[in-house]
Amino acid sequence: MLRSRRLEVVLTLEERKEQEALERMGEARKQVEQQREQVENLHRYQQEYRDQIRSSQQGVVQVTRLQAWQAFIAQLDQVIRQQQKQLEQAEKVFETRKKAWQEAWERRRGMEKYIESCRQQEQREQDLREQKLADEAAVRAFQRRRR
Repeated sequence: MLRSRRLEVVLTLEERKEQEALERMGEARKQVEQQREQVENLHRYQQEYRDQIRSSQQGVVQVTRLQAWQAFIAQLDQVIRQQQKQLEQAEKVFETRKKAWQEAWERRRGMEKYIESCRQQEQREQDLREQKLADEAAVRAFQRRRR
């Protein structure tokens, strides 16, 4: 069996690994998008809440109510920080998986190139064998004519 044919099995494995890495990267990308959307939603909610506070402060506001608003804003700040950390972690996971996919892609591409070079070498060897057979046949034919 030709080397290039045997290497097709390895190429199939590399293609499968690349596809799996691509899927894991896609999942990580979705996580980043979800985390980013969550952070944006929290920021929007916090801004809307602050706007409500400002609009309701037109008149006199009780101190206890103002303190409750401030405490809630502080809680929102904490939640936003936690969500931001989760986003940063999701981005790190994505970058790791992206790098893994790139490496898998490079391995698969390298295997394709190697198989192609094997095929070219096999073709050259086949061409040489055929040329040798043709030369030998020509020599035999020439020798028969001389006799």
